[in-house]
Amino acid sequence: MALFESDVPIREVVTTDPEKAKALENDVRAKILDMLADEEMTIEGIHKELQRRGEDKAETTVRHHVNVLKDAGMVEIARLEEAGGGTRKYYKSNTRVFSYDLPEDSDQTLSAAQDHTTEELRTLLTSLYEAHGDDIEAVAEELKPCEYCATQHYEEFLLRELLNRALLDLNESGALDEIVAGGE
Repeated sequence: MALFESDVPIREVVTTDPEKAKALENDVRAKILDMLADEEMTIEGIHKELQRRGEDKAETTVRHHVNVLKDAGMVEIARLEEAGGGTRKYYKSNTRVFSYDLPEDSDQTLSAAQDHTTEELRTLLTSLYEAHGDDIEAVAEELKPCEYCATQHYEEFLLRELLNRALLDLNESGALDEIVAGGE
């Protein structure tokens, strides 16, 4: 007889490739991504900003962290500049990491918004699958199995990826800022 039993629903989904997951294993790298999301910086600039944020790391360690992020495809060289007989590299993040805790009462406050979003997404995803289901299934058949998962959810992953990319497109075009500003 069980002392405790609960039906535990999925409440969070993290979609990323294994290389990016490994790169995010270190909280300093998440801080670097945050810093580089809004501003391009040199290793020296990143080092100084990390110190300002309470992370006392050697500049070589900072360079290592930036290289791990670069190798994972999360940071790119944004600009090269001649400097004192050498070249100064400026890095910029192409990845944004959100790491927030929602307030305790947010479920109740946002329940109507979540219900609305769920119904709108149901309609959108139905339409998307009707128009592009064959393409989604074709790409799903080419995906390699997730090394962590016994069960594979290829189509779900692709739908989440399409939604993420659409949000990114809206963000890059400025439409997301306009929507948020319109609600203020």
